[in-house]
Amino acid sequence: MKNLILVKTWQPYLFSLFAVGLVATACYLLGDWLSYRAVALILLMIISLMALKLDILPVVIASLISALAWNFFFIPPTFTFHINKTEDFLLFLMYFFISLVHTVLTFKIRKAESEARDKNAKEKELQLYSTLLNSLSHELRTPMATIVGAVDALKDHEIHLNSYQQSELLQEISDASLRLNRQINNLLNLNRLESGMLSPKLDWCDLAELAHQLINQLPPAEQKRIHLHHPENLPLFKLDAGFLEQILHNLLLNALQYDQQKKSIHLTLEHQANHCAIKIKDQGPGFPSEHIPHIFDKFYRLPHSPEGGTGLGLSIVKGFVEALNGNVILRSTLGEGSEFSIELPTEVSYLNQLDHE
Repeated sequence: MKNLILVKTWQPYLFSLFAVGLVATACYLLGDWLSYRAVALILLMIISLMALKLDILPVVIASLISALAWNFFFIPPTFTFHINKTEDFLLFLMYFFISLVHTVLTFKIRKAESEARDKNAKEKELQLYSTLLNSLSHELRTPMATIVGAVDALKDHEIHLNSYQQSELLQEISDASLRLNRQINNLLNLNRLESGMLSPKLDWCDLAELAHQLINQLPPAEQKRIHLHHPENLPLFKLDAGFLEQILHNLLLNALQYDQQKKSIHLTLEHQANHCAIKIKDQGPGFPSEHIPHIFDKFYRLPHSPEGGTGLGLSIVKGFVEALNGNVILRSTLGEGSEFSIELPTEVSYLNQLDHE
């Protein structure tokens, strides 16, 4: 282990010396065609290239070695460090000075760029956390306050509630609980996607039945807005049913939430070649074209979005779709609605085929 660490520590120094030695040897062998001044330019170019990749100390040592090698092998008289001409001595000093200054400046530029990247990354990370905390402070506090308020009202014996009022309070508790559960699930799913903990477990699933079940779980008023389309002979798809449920659930909630005029939403399921195709089309306000490239970013929400959401739903949709090796595309016209199209590569089978397996 110690030997390995030593090798890694000395590797940049050995590489720089090897590069200078190799170039100097090549120039010496081509001495009949290269003047010693041309050799200086070639060595400076090699030092410049090393300065772009290596730390400053190996490059400084390489600069010193290259200057001495240039003096000894190329500046007349050769094979001695003595320099007869004043102009050659000044040229030697200038070579060494230029190589050192270039190395130091390149290193400082690289350091400044690295610090700028780190600063931008930290600022972006802080912005994401700030956005998340601001969203969660509302998204978690609001349903909790609703639940606490409704429970207190039900427990207060001084408030005489009729059966209708009790039913309304219980419905508020149910809605708030579902909203709270949805946000927590989104956060957990996002964390699992980013950590790579989620991997699809492929099995045969009936996508039409899954879609019917999801729609039936919605409030009756929202169920009426969703129109499900699929052929009667839609095959079974070998996919992860849990992933599909999250994809459809988040897309339907997104369409329901952002269409304030309560227009119809069309969910279409199809089999295309070796793909499962899913389309969700609404007649809502649509997305401005300049915002479409960012729609699937984490915590991204359109300006003036209605309350209720952390900007995680669509990013989680994209994460699950990509985990299934699929693609999701948004087509939208401002004021006319949006359509999310998903294509998932998958094996297909019909019930009669499965009976024979």
